[in-house]
Amino acid sequence: MDRIAILTEVLAQNPNDTFARYGLAMEYSNSGKTEEALQEFAKLLAASPDYTAGYFMAAQTLTRVDRIEEARKMLQNGIAAAERTGNSHALSEMQGMLSELS
Repeated sequence: MDRIAILTEVLAQNPNDTFARYGLAMEYSNSGKTEEALQEFAKLLAASPDYTAGYFMAAQTLTRVDRIEEARKMLQNGIAAAERTGNSHALSEMQGMLSELS
């Protein structure tokens, strides 16, 4: 069974498993399945708006397909989440990426 199938099965049992949702989004992203990845990132962030890694990796996924404006917006939302949660590492990474996209 491949990772996507395993993660899909985990999410069928527990749709609120944030780690599995993030993992599935990453598997889709790494497989070049951009739209599927972005759908999973959207579900993740809707359920867990402070999951800062989701914003950062969604922005990277968007950047790979030249959707720069969407990536900027994702980073801005992620920066707000990092500020809310006091996650200075994520804040720094996302600010750095945002400045590279400007």
